[in-house]
Amino acid sequence: MKTTTLYISAACLFDERGRLLLVRKRNTRFFMLPGGKHEPGEDALTALRRELLEELELQLDAAALQPLGQFNAPAANEADTWVQADIYRAVLPHEVQAAAELEELRWLDTTLPLPDDLAPLLRQQVLPALQRLS
Repeated sequence: MKTTTLYISAACLFDERGRLLLVRKRNTRFFMLPGGKHEPGEDALTALRRELLEELELQLDAAALQPLGQFNAPAANEADTWVQADIYRAVLPHEVQAAAELEELRWLDTTLPLPDDLAPLLRQQVLPALQRLS
């Protein structure tokens, strides 16, 4: 069976208390970082800024988004699919709310035990990378 790779950009967005914003798309189980797939011809940062505007009605300057790295993991909601993700981090300038295909927002305190419903990319790659920074 052929495996598909999705190219995505996502953001670790932190509130003033240091909690990480997670999102869950409609009709899915797993929580993940806000962001999404690159459109043809888009670079990672352009794709991320477009997705944040669509999903959270959040406009961030490119300078506010600091690169964390590029990571690969099994896709949370699609069989036989991997994601290659460009991950950035930023501090949220104001509150946000779910828009577009988002069903739910959740704040994650990374100092507490992790819930069972985190996407593989977040659990296996991004959270350990964030821990290495602190």
